[in-house]
Amino acid sequence: MNMEAGRSFSFVFLSGESAVRAALKRITGALEDLELTREEIGSAEMVLGEVLNNVVEHAYGAHLSGPIELRGERLTGAVRFRVRDRGTEMPQQSLPRGGLPPMGNSLADLPEGGFGWHLVHSLALDLSYQRADGVNELCLTIPCQDAGGPNSDRVFS
Repeated sequence: MNMEAGRSFSFVFLSGESAVRAALKRITGALEDLELTREEIGSAEMVLGEVLNNVVEHAYGAHLSGPIELRGERLTGAVRFRVRDRGTEMPQQSLPRGGLPPMGNSLADLPEGGFGWHLVHSLALDLSYQRADGVNELCLTIPCQDAGGPNSDRVFS
């Protein structure tokens, strides 16, 4: 992982479930270094976990593996993330809308999946997707307080 003046980080890892789990641990440490609250770190972990698992499951699929590049940059009141991969492009080369799936009338009728993009759209701002030269790029922003702001519950080592 590269830290640039404590304001950004980036790293590359191969796709796979265990690699995503390891990356999320590294992301947590990097976000602690950027002085996010526990709640802000939790929001970022949920969103990035969903995004990275989608890259593994859908962009690369069960039989392919490839690099995933993640970059985070601390801005005033936010952290901006960029996720890049060389897997299959998103359907219609656009982001899923993020609506909830049909719920049904009973617990047995609840869908198994379909909640991930709703979560991403609910917690992240400025979502954008593009594909160029065989590379998918997803950018998103997680809002956060500035270090030392009111009601800050900062994580310090």
